[in-house]
This record gives sequence, C-alpha cells and structure tokens, in this order.
Amino acid sequence: MKILIENGRLIDPASGLDKVGPLALAAGRIIAVDRCPADFTPHRTIDASGCWVLPGLVDLAARMREPGHEHERMLESEMAAAVAGGVTSLVCPPDTDPVLDEPGLVQMLKFRAEKLHQARLFPLGALTRGLAGEVLTEMAELTESGCVGFGQADVPLASTQTLARALQYAATFGYTVWLRPQELHLGKGVAASGPLATRMGLAGVPVAAETIALHTIFELLQSTPARVHLCRLSSAAGVELVRRAKAVGLPVSCDVSINSLLLTENDIGYFDSRARLIPVLRQERDRAALSAALLDGTIDALVSDHNPVAADAKHLPFAEAEPGATGLELLLPVAVKWAHERGLPLQRALAVVTSAAAGVLGNALGTLQASIGRLVEGGVGDVAIVDPADAWVVQAGALASQGKHTPFGGYELPLRVRTTLVGGQVAFER
Repeated sequence: MKILIENGRLIDPASGLDKVGPLALAAGRIIAVDRCPADFTPHRTIDASGCWVLPGLVDLAARMREPGHEHERMLESEMAAAVAGGVTSLVCPPDTDPVLDEPGLVQMLKFRAEKLHQARLFPLGALTRGLAGEVLTEMAELTESGCVGFGQADVPLASTQTLARALQYAATFGYTVWLRPQELHLGKGVAASGPLATRMGLAGVPVAAETIALHTIFELLQSTPARVHLCRLSSAAGVELVRRAKAVGLPVSCDVSINSLLLTENDIGYFDSRARLIPVLRQERDRAALSAALLDGTIDALVSDHNPVAADAKHLPFAEAEPGATGLELLLPVAVKWAHERGLPLQRALAVVTSAAAGVLGNALGTLQASIGRLVEGGVGDVAIVDPADAWVVQAGALASQGKHTPFGGYELPLRVRTTLVGGQVAFER
C-alpha cells in the first residue's frame, strides 16, 4: 500500500531533521523523506497538519504476559496498547509462564505477535533455565529462534560463578546480557530504605542492593568483555558507577523507567499500591540524578517498564500487592513532559525513545538495524503521527491495556498519538 503523509512536522532525532514536509511510504518502507517522488500515486493521503511525524517508538521493557495469559488475550490487548502509544518495536523480558527458555516458546510468541500485524516484538531469552540461576540456557538456539539478548528479568542471580560463565559464553558469540542490578538478599523489600519506609513500616531496599550488583558486574567485565545492558537504574550512586564504567570503556548501556524518571517515594502516598514497583521509587536526589544522566547520555534509553497487573493483584495491602504498572501508552508523553519541565530540546526527549533505544539492540536487529527508530529513506515504514496540542488526563478506563493501574493516574500529559503505522500499514488510528 502506498501512503503519503502531508503537512506534518518531520522530526528524526538520529539525523537532526526537523521541518514540515511530506513522507512517502510504499511496500512497507519509507521511500521519500521531505519530498514526494514525481511518479508516486498514493492509495491514501494522511493530512498531518499541526502534528509531529516521528519514527515509531522503541520500548526496551514491556511485558506482554504471554505465554501464560492466552485465555485473557493479553497479547492482543497489550500490542494494541503499544501502537496506541506510538510504540512500534518492543522488547519483552523472559519471565513469562512458562519462562522463555525453549526455542519453541520463543517461536510461538513471535508467530502470534506477527499475526496481529501491530508492533514488532523482540523477545529476550532466559539466561538460565527457568530463571533458577543454575544452568545456562542454549543461547545459540534461542538466538536462532529470535531472541535479541538474554536476561533474568527481575530474578537476581545468587551465584557469581553462574554470572561469570554466562558473560563468558555471551562474549564468545557476541550476545548481549540484560541485567537488572540488584543483590539477591538486600533487594527483598518493597520501598526505598529511608525515613519514609521506616515510618510506614515497610521493608526497605537499600541503594547498596543496586551498587553491590553493579560492582560485581563491572569487575567481571574487566576480564570478560561481554556486552551488558543494565535495566532500570534507580539510584544516584548507581548512575555514578555506570558513568565511571563507561569512562573506562566497559561495554555497557543502560535504561531508566518512566516511573523512576518523574516519581519519588513520596508518590506512594497513603500506601497506594499503584506505586508498588520494581525497582522501588527512591528519593528526590536519585530522581534528579537519573534525569541528569538521561540528558547527558550516561543513561541511553527511557523505557515504559510496562507490566499489566490484574485488579485483584493490586487491590491488596501495599507490601502484598503485585509490583508493576501499565506504561506503553505513557512512554512518549512522559518523555516530552520531562523535556518540557527541564527546558530540554525536543530532539533529546525523542531520541531516548527512538534511535538511542534502537542503538541498544545493535546487531541483534539484523537487517532492521539501520532503520528502526529513524525516518530514513529505504528504512522500515514505522511512523507515529502525534498531536502535540491534544493534552489529556490519565484515567484508567481510557487505557487500551488490560492493566489499568499506573502511578500516573490523574496526571495531565501534553500530547496524544493520532495514528501509528507499522511496516507501512496503519496499525492504530484515533
């Protein structure tokens, strides 16, 4: 199908493009940027006057709840939530039920996702069988099945020896290991350690739970140059360790969630289980350090950390509630809200959810590598058309996701996605 998008403000953070002009798509690809070929006859023309025309967003942390919740049609609803938020490529962690530790499970998930013709799904394979932290998975077979990396999701590795072996194996074959840095025994609390958690009687998670894990990872990388992506940093001390690691050339990248970027432990309020999250929300100094690190590039990408939790698992006492929040539809407006509040260039806010996020995936994207998260001629036709004047208030009932719980409930956000195209086809239209 041939589609012409007219009169929109084309914004491509990777190239610095920012101007009003046309965008032409055909056969699933972008065939012209800021021009319309003379012989191009579109089947459909979209008038994007007053709107931004952006590369489709890349979200590095979004749970689909499948395998495991097929009876609830979770994959369908969460992929619909993705395109409603302009997210056209997403990475899902391996902590499904069953765990993504067998090639057949990965193939089934990718097949089901591709049949929906919505966002592109890139699974992470389990680093260890059953995420038990003992026996390494067959990473080569999982890669052939479509995995873009390997991780433990939110399950810390108890054995440093297992981690060392995993990094050695991954380094040999050029795989990326995705780790959320948290020491097993110190990370069992439900809120950030400090006066607030003490007053509320909540078990705390000290910053040391993150920094000890980071020290361990960085020590191992001194002798084993595996590529590691650090998922969802939460502390100022953690940011500083990553900054030092990058300065000495260690092959690491990292991300931060929308929750940690804008919220603090004070948003727990009166035991509000919507703010029961992993990682825990920390103090203002941590939030400020994470924001500064995202701006200066120490943190590479912003993620939604989308995790749709059922109502009966959230309507419990804070410490007993299942951690997680919906976020796919909030990723772009939160990024822009962050930029507005900090007085930052729009290009930077968009880069951390498009080209910079795609850069974390690197060679794992194969033939898509050069064009995901970009508006480039010959690249994939993944595009989000955004109305920057359509401010809205986050209300649970208005979310496409089955997960209706978010600590951003009641927040006013600055924009809304109008149309999303994936592979040159309209996947969402408001």
